[in-house]
Amino acid sequence: MNILSKVNRKTSLAKFIDRDQNLQRTIGTKDLIMMGIGAVIGAGIFVIPGTVAATTAGPGIILSFVIATVVCSLCAMCYAEFSSALPVAGSAYTFGNVIFGEITGWIIGWGLILEYMLSVATVASSWSAYLQSLLANFGIHMPKALSANYDPNHGTYVNLIAILVVLLISWILTRGVKSSTRLNDIMVLVKIAIIIVFVVAGAFFVKPTNWNPFMPFGVSGVFTGASLVFFAYLGFDVIAASAGEVKNPKKTMPIGIIGTLIICTILYIFVSIVLTGIVPYTKLNVSDPVTFALQMIHLDKLGILISLGALAGMFTMMVNMVFSSSRLIYSIGRDGLLPKNLSKIDTKKNVPIHSVIFVTIVIALMGGIFSLDKLASLVNIGTLIAFTFMSIGILFLRRRKDIKNDGFKVPLYPVLPIVSAVACIYLLTQLPLDTWILAIIWFAGGLCIYFGYGIKHSRSNKS
Repeated sequence: MNILSKVNRKTSLAKFIDRDQNLQRTIGTKDLIMMGIGAVIGAGIFVIPGTVAATTAGPGIILSFVIATVVCSLCAMCYAEFSSALPVAGSAYTFGNVIFGEITGWIIGWGLILEYMLSVATVASSWSAYLQSLLANFGIHMPKALSANYDPNHGTYVNLIAILVVLLISWILTRGVKSSTRLNDIMVLVKIAIIIVFVVAGAFFVKPTNWNPFMPFGVSGVFTGASLVFFAYLGFDVIAASAGEVKNPKKTMPIGIIGTLIICTILYIFVSIVLTGIVPYTKLNVSDPVTFALQMIHLDKLGILISLGALAGMFTMMVNMVFSSSRLIYSIGRDGLLPKNLSKIDTKKNVPIHSVIFVTIVIALMGGIFSLDKLASLVNIGTLIAFTFMSIGILFLRRRKDIKNDGFKVPLYPVLPIVSAVACIYLLTQLPLDTWILAIIWFAGGLCIYFGYGIKHSRSNKS
């Protein structure tokens, strides 16, 4: 077999289903939607609307969210069809492997590894900062050396809280899927309740004059804002990663994906409307715009509640992203492209224990030691590349005679999948050059791993 035929080889759906038989299907529709909301609605809802409004879109941030939602809706429908037709673990990595071939699946998977792990590590650092700020209100302070990432010039060496929260999440996930989904459901409800409290309380202090001018940076500012707030929706592909553990996936997966997007969009838009209505957009370029807005209207005590909501939001986001990254690593190890040991399942808890441990170690080190400020924008590239392939992939999925899908299908085929792909490519072009340079380095490293290890150990060699 020559090198070209090896990298283009495709694994059948039946073989992926057979490889996932040790995973139990325990996740229902409600839990799936809660999982999606937990991943999509993080601290970003308390930060992104303010900072993007102040620097890029003005009150037009509301339209930016609408545009981003339209693009995400198109991608969500493509994911929903894939999840219905290919109900197996691994999300876009597995879908790409079946439809395009092994090398494409690996590239998509490598990009998602970057998205999942980097986003959790970044949020773990933010979670630590929020918690330390909250504790400071009660006179409790962390030793400076243990309070932030490694920076000897400023007297900090390790972010202990960031490491501990990742270890806690890992422990929760190793207790089994049912236990982790139950905790996630409770915290998501708390988070939604706090967001509703802010929207209802803030609505009484809205001044319509704050929305004028509505688009101070012009139409281009609104579209640039859309490419930035797109980050807020990156978690919805978490749902697809759990397809191997979902009950009745042909029905449950589409409802979970689309339901998550609808609920999250409503929350984001209402927060944006109220936030820019309370405070002039020019004053919102702060690290905690929602808390700042509450201080402006003298509801300081409610700011503590918002901090708790932000902590709950970040926690559920991390739980779901660690869950998804472990399933992604499990899937790649299952196929032999990474060491097979990563696909080992704990027979008592039906959890891929080694992949959970692996991602925990990597994320804890990233979040606890390294400064990730310059790398955070890489998350967008990994996701948008996956979204682009999934949109184009629908065209190839429909042509496959060996894959029967009697569940959800993207309407207005082939127009919507093509529009979705074009929209994702456009948003990719809006990302800065330095982000692309870092991404090229990341993907080059991934190809070295694939050709140095994966192509030789792939289970497709033995099929």
